[in-house]
Amino acid sequence: MSADLEAIVSAALTAFSEAGNLEEFKNARLAHAGDKSPIALANRELASLAASEKSERGKVINEAKSRIAQGAAAREALLVEERDLRVLVEEKVDVTLPLDRRSPGGIHPLTSLREDISDLFIGMGYEVAEGPEIEAEWLNFDALNIPADHPARTMQDTFFIEPISAGLVLRTHTSPVQIRTMLERTPPIYVICPGRTFRSDELDATHTPVFNQVEGLVIDRGITMANLKGTLDHFATAMFGEGILTRLRPSFFPFTEPSAEVDIRCFVCRGENTIDADSCRTCRGEGWIEWGGCGMVNPKVLQACGVDQNEYSGFAFGMGLERTLMFRHGITDMRDIVEGDIRFTQHYGAGR
Repeated sequence: MSADLEAIVSAALTAFSEAGNLEEFKNARLAHAGDKSPIALANRELASLAASEKSERGKVINEAKSRIAQGAAAREALLVEERDLRVLVEEKVDVTLPLDRRSPGGIHPLTSLREDISDLFIGMGYEVAEGPEIEAEWLNFDALNIPADHPARTMQDTFFIEPISAGLVLRTHTSPVQIRTMLERTPPIYVICPGRTFRSDELDATHTPVFNQVEGLVIDRGITMANLKGTLDHFATAMFGEGILTRLRPSFFPFTEPSAEVDIRCFVCRGENTIDADSCRTCRGEGWIEWGGCGMVNPKVLQACGVDQNEYSGFAFGMGLERTLMFRHGITDMRDIVEGDIRFTQHYGAGR
């Protein structure tokens, strides 16, 4: 074997022997047996040799590669054996120790949050209204002034129940409960509508196809945006603590007019670190966080439900429970909330 290949093999074997654990060995093997290692580069140089030299040089390189591979395999086997023996000593379990593996049940933090919100609004004189999760398309869309060509009604956003001609969907929001309430009751109406909703979103850190909402509806004489703002301020304070401010940012929803997005003052930096996106991980330096949507009930919705819009007015709002829970506790991945890992619920005192 030529001197250059002998040096390559010697360097590789030395690096393998000096690796004290599998992580160091992995780096050594990548450096001396990987695609960019000296032996790999030497193998590529065969293409530039004459045919008379290529055969003999190739045999020598293959021999060198074989010695490196054998040395790597031997060292890896030894390191694996050492690791397994160490694990047996360091992670041994006394199987004779009596242990009660049964954990008591507990309330999921989403359920607990829903109950807290319900108690808050019941204390303000509201009622809790509920409705079916399989809903009539008319109640889910048409009565809410959402036209037939609205993007939310396409198969991309809505789960339709077969046959399509039946006009049934998995509700995309809890607003149909508001419609049912207005159809069944005579104003004044003060209700909140918590419940599960469904949209054809991919499950990722910020979205889930099954999520929870809480919506509020007030129909009475003389209701204004000032009443809505005061209600949201009180709601935000109860959820995030004293000193939290809300703002209404103009937006558009078919079922409210005027409409607004509800932003809350960042509960981490309190809006004091608005220099750049890195100044606060929660609001990214903006000082405000989007919480939900709201607005005055559209007169067309009141008309569809048989409510006299000349005598009554009202407001509505809606927030996601998962988003509220994430804001309250600094949760960064929505999948942690919905995947059922007991380690998540134990953090909130459930199942200990």
